[in-house]
Amino acid sequence: MKIGVLALQGAFREHIEMLRGLGVETVEVRLPEQLRDLDGLIIPGGESTTIGKVATQYNLIEPLREFVAQGKPVWGTCAGMIVLAKEVGMAGHAVMRQPLVGVMDVRVKRNAFGRQVDSFETDLDIPEIQNGDKTPFHAIFIRAPLFETVNANVRALAKLDDGTIVAARENNLLATSFHPELTHDPRFHQYFLNMVRAARGTA
Repeated sequence: MKIGVLALQGAFREHIEMLRGLGVETVEVRLPEQLRDLDGLIIPGGESTTIGKVATQYNLIEPLREFVAQGKPVWGTCAGMIVLAKEVGMAGHAVMRQPLVGVMDVRVKRNAFGRQVDSFETDLDIPEIQNGDKTPFHAIFIRAPLFETVNANVRALAKLDDGTIVAARENNLLATSFHPELTHDPRFHQYFLNMVRAARGTA
C-alpha cells in the first residue's frame, strides 16, 4: 500500500509521520506524475486558497479529479475538506470562487467557528472509527470549516453537540473539519487505510 500526501502547503508532514508510524509507505505529492501508483491520497489542512492556487499552477486539479474518478480513496482534513467540496461559502458571504477539486457533494463554510483565537478542542463520539471502543476521539479544530449542507449520498460520521456535522464520507471520499494528524490517536488514519484496503479489494 502506498499513500500520497499533497505537499503543497499546510500540515502534510504530520500526516506523513502518522502514516509512517502505522508502517505505511508514503509519498509527498507536488506534481501530477507523483499520483501514479498511489492507492490513496490525503489533502492536509493549511490554507485552502493557497493549496488550490498552487495545485492549479502545477496542473494538478484535473489529475486529482481523475484520481477520485478512478475510485481511489481521498481524505481532506480542514483546508483539504474545502478543496474537495463542490461548493464553498464563508460566514455572511455568498459562494466563494477559489480553485477546488470540487468532487464531494457538499457545501462547506470556511472559518465557520471564527479566527485562529477561536480554535478549540473537543471529544467526539465516532462509532465508525471506534469499533466498539467507547473512548471518544479528541478532535482539534483550527480555523475550521463545517458542512453547511450534505446531499443524500453523503454520510455524516461525526457531529458536535449542536448537530453540526464535522466529519463525513461519500463513497471513496472522506472529509474532516478537524486535524487528526495533530493528535496521537491513529484511529482516523486507520479508518482511511481500511477504506484504501477495501478499494484495493484487500480488506
